[in-house]
Amino acid sequence: MVDVGYFALCFALVPAGYAVYASIIGALRNQQQLVRSGENAAFSVFGLLSIAILALWYAILTHDFSLAYVSENTSRAMPIQYLIASLWGGQNGSIMFWGWMISIYMTAVLFINRYRYRDLMPYVTAVLAGYSLFFILLNLYAADPFVRLPFAPEDGNGLNPILQHPYMAIHPPMLYLGYVGFSVPFSFAMASLITRQRGDSWIHTTRIWTMITWMF
Repeated sequence: MVDVGYFALCFALVPAGYAVYASIIGALRNQQQLVRSGENAAFSVFGLLSIAILALWYAILTHDFSLAYVSENTSRAMPIQYLIASLWGGQNGSIMFWGWMISIYMTAVLFINRYRYRDLMPYVTAVLAGYSLFFILLNLYAADPFVRLPFAPEDGNGLNPILQHPYMAIHPPMLYLGYVGFSVPFSFAMASLITRQRGDSWIHTTRIWTMITWMF
């Protein structure tokens, strides 16, 4: 499962980069098939990152201390809620969780607006996929959560005692849902600037996303 998760993270790099390229080139050349292929690539980023997240969670819940991240942030004595929360309890896992949240928002935006704002959506896709690309690169080259230790210790260090609080299970996800969610109105604003759309129809769409993320 660890290898599956790592390779899923690696493979996610390709569709994320392709989504940026295909969306921009498709928009400039007015090739809707290329734009659609960029959107499909963005959907696959969500699928691959979901596999990577589930693989890391599996390693945490099965106490696979051969992973440095699991060894540093969990222990056998930790209750289940803190084991689940340890996914975002350390830097490497937190960064991957952040990137996964971006892919969730990206998938939702593309699905809801699949037949709307066709002049804007290629650039919305490119901006959101660019975010995903950045976080995937960050995980692969600076904060890899799938690094293995030379040997597997009997037990891990456990989650930082400061973070062992019931709100740890909900605070970071809610925080990320708020922070990451504002990438949606930003991507629409950038698309509007790039295409020089002076209408305000897209603002009505982003108002909903802004209110949801502001609530979190």
